[in-house]
Amino acid sequence: MALAMVILALFLLLLFCSALLRWNEVRYSKKGLPPGTMGWPIFGETTEFLKQGPNFMKSQRARYGSIFKSHILGCPTIVSMDPEVNRYVLMNESKGLVPGYPQSMLDILGKCNIAAVHGSAHKLMRGALLAIVSPTMIKDRLLPKLDEFMRSHLSNWDNQIIDIQEKTKEMALRSSMKQIAGFESGPLSESFTPEFFKLVLGTLSLPIDLPGTNYRRGIQARKNIIKLLEQLIKERRDSKIQKNDMLGYFMSEENKYKLNDEEIIDQIITVLYSGYETVSTTSMMAVKFLHDHPKVLQQLREEHLAIREKKKNPEDPIDWDDLKAMKFTRAVIFETSRLATIVNGVLRKTTKDMELNGFLIPKGWRIYVYTREINYDPFLYSEPFTFNPWRWLDNNLESNNYFFIFGGGTRLCPGKELGITEISTFLHYFVTKYRWEEVGGDKLLKFPRVEAPSGFHIRVSSY
Repeated sequence: MALAMVILALFLLLLFCSALLRWNEVRYSKKGLPPGTMGWPIFGETTEFLKQGPNFMKSQRARYGSIFKSHILGCPTIVSMDPEVNRYVLMNESKGLVPGYPQSMLDILGKCNIAAVHGSAHKLMRGALLAIVSPTMIKDRLLPKLDEFMRSHLSNWDNQIIDIQEKTKEMALRSSMKQIAGFESGPLSESFTPEFFKLVLGTLSLPIDLPGTNYRRGIQARKNIIKLLEQLIKERRDSKIQKNDMLGYFMSEENKYKLNDEEIIDQIITVLYSGYETVSTTSMMAVKFLHDHPKVLQQLREEHLAIREKKKNPEDPIDWDDLKAMKFTRAVIFETSRLATIVNGVLRKTTKDMELNGFLIPKGWRIYVYTREINYDPFLYSEPFTFNPWRWLDNNLESNNYFFIFGGGTRLCPGKELGITEISTFLHYFVTKYRWEEVGGDKLLKFPRVEAPSGFHIRVSSY
């Protein structure tokens, strides 16, 4: 009798789950939509997307084609793996498309963050950000700070086993704090850093506001960071001393983009957040790829040793001319970003019903421009799974129509050149001071983030 009851309960449970799945499919079965599956109510296929990553995408593409529907990160979503469609979406924001990042990211990064705004507000925020990361700003204000920071950050790595993932994360955050507000250590840094890490974790969580969730922690971390930055802005105003950093520029009279305090704070959080993951992960993966490809390392090192040999004194900093001479370094950074796929894609949201490649996309749906597979397209990159920085020297790939590593259209990453400058400065001092070997045994994950869960350890010695 008991066994029969268990079997009946299981049967009813399966029946209920099947009905629930079917109901969710019917709910999103509007005529003209691309084929695909929607998964469970509320959660959709988020678990499969995050756990299986590229394999989930390839499986869906094999079943439904390069454009299919799904429900991920809390939103009904059209996934596009078609290069032409992706280019159209990125280049035509004014035609019924706006940024469509997950609600958790918008809530935690702020309503004035550049990924959340569009139209005239986006033009203002983008202009303000471009002003603080312009070539002139990099040359005169930011590069000297970066050089000073990198010298200090890499000064005591000799004869040590270090976690390069931890070191590059620390590097990306601390160097950004120094450029933005002139601090990299001390009480403010100690208060800010743990809150920032909670904020990062919260941005890619489901927007479920319950105690103990990453979303709740991220929201609280944002509130704490706002308090710290409000206090810093107040102290700056009270002192009436203009500092030579990004915050100083935002608050100065010379800045033609007049932002209120809320907008300034959201831009600071944006710069910290957007640069942190891309700069740290690209730097770590560059170290990995250089270790695995000695000929690449040799040419990169020769480029940087040549720069050092031209200096009158060994301690002279690198300057703007040195940066422009780092052509192979730039190629290494691009190839690292391509092969490691630091950014898998971008999200847009429809503001009206629209047609896309013969399909009808309802108002309010997300379009996930999935660019990962484009990085491995053999028609664009010969031997796409080979680490080959020379491809960026031989071909004009940076201006290729399908070069989406830094986004595209009016959403091209405003901090692209600053990020390249930071990684280039790191590599300059790393390869001219040290040689290294991997300790071994560390696992690298490629999705949803490129990371080493237990760290990525290397044994460092003097060059």
